[in-house]
Amino acid sequence: MDFIHSFGVLVIQHLQNNYRDYHSFLNFMSTVGDPRNIFSVYFPLWFHFSHNVGTKMIWVAVIGDWFNLIFKWILSGQRPYWWVQETHLYPNNSIPHLDQFHITCETGPGYPSGHAMGSSCVWYVMITSALSFARPSSVSSAWSLQRFHLLKCCFWVAFWVIQISVCISRVFIATHFPHQVVLGLVAGMLVAEVFDHIPSVCNASLKVYLQAKIFLFSFAVCFYMFLKFLDIDPLWSVTKAKKWCANPDWIHLDTTPFAGLVRNLGALFGLGLAVNSEMFVQSCKGKNGNKIIFKFMCMTATLMFLQLYDFIKMPTHNEALFYILSFSKSVSVPLGVVAVIPYCVHLLIRDEERKLA
Repeated sequence: MDFIHSFGVLVIQHLQNNYRDYHSFLNFMSTVGDPRNIFSVYFPLWFHFSHNVGTKMIWVAVIGDWFNLIFKWILSGQRPYWWVQETHLYPNNSIPHLDQFHITCETGPGYPSGHAMGSSCVWYVMITSALSFARPSSVSSAWSLQRFHLLKCCFWVAFWVIQISVCISRVFIATHFPHQVVLGLVAGMLVAEVFDHIPSVCNASLKVYLQAKIFLFSFAVCFYMFLKFLDIDPLWSVTKAKKWCANPDWIHLDTTPFAGLVRNLGALFGLGLAVNSEMFVQSCKGKNGNKIIFKFMCMTATLMFLQLYDFIKMPTHNEALFYILSFSKSVSVPLGVVAVIPYCVHLLIRDEERKLA
């Protein structure tokens, strides 16, 4: 692995030395690939356009991030910003210099990239869903079929441009080696493709959501305890991040392995509560559910709500309290997006219709 890592360091140095003018763009693309944006941006937009796509997006994101956590514990991948400081490959006076940024100091293992995996799986769902909506019928004209093939090419070109940009951004900030983002990209697409063949998740009962949540949590905890039993510290990377991060303020508790697990399980549980609630049935499944004005108002309201909600920061002085509050916040996001806000919009439209009647 030393050869792969040393080659990765050369790639990082090349990017940092020759593409520094694109620093702002690459930081933005890293934000685009942030798994947290799935719940605050992509999900609310798509759910009110198509309930099935939005639901599948959450399942893909949660399962994909869960696999990412398990793979990281198994593969124990290094991150560039600490590897160059600890490897014996270089003499003491020739350690390569890698610049660090405010988003460099991720605390989990580096292999595979969570940003690349999360971005590829969710964008894969969005692209394939958009194409399925745009696909012409079998009796369409030749021009319609040609137009669809052109659209298909444009969509997939956009997909690869976004994914390659996200991957390059993660390498540029020295938080991942090139091979780590490539594996994350491929793994994310595989997870999304598998869920294309499991349509039943779109209509899952609350019992299924609970069973999935309990299984994912139990397996992760048991695997964690198994590693501890083997005298392997699953949180070894947190120590390295704290030791080698250039600025202690750049280390955030929400990048630790368990923070992602808690966030994802909370989102899955909240979605299960929401899609099986009476508020969802009356609003999104009612007569207003297919109205464009209803969908537009729901999208606007949920995006505004989530942007404001994002200003609420979890206290980090107590780790247990942080995880509890993080789980609660994650539950409330899909609950608000799917049930509470649409129900309020439904009541507003109903009252307006009564006044006009």
